[in-house]
Amino acid sequence: MTTAATVFLITVGMFFLIVGSIGILRLPDVFSRAHALSLTDSLGAFFVLAGLAVYEGLTINCLRIVVVMLLIYLMNPVISHATLRAAYRSGLRPSEEEKK
Repeated sequence: MTTAATVFLITVGMFFLIVGSIGILRLPDVFSRAHALSLTDSLGAFFVLAGLAVYEGLTINCLRIVVVMLLIYLMNPVISHATLRAAYRSGLRPSEEEKK
């Protein structure tokens, strides 16, 4: 049962990471790309690490994985915001493409 849960969680995480990678290639500017990547990256990493935690069981490694999950959950939005703020201050502006 734990193997099935592990495979499911890691598969879901990989799906979100792949969607984020496609977003990097498809979106027009750094602001759109970072928005898509920060959301999918957090979710993908969360699910992959949750799968690894389920696989490990209740060990010290599971505790370490949970600590990493907490740090990613707290740090990813801060890092994304700081990066985009620096890009905006350096002169980059969001693209203003009109949809047809």
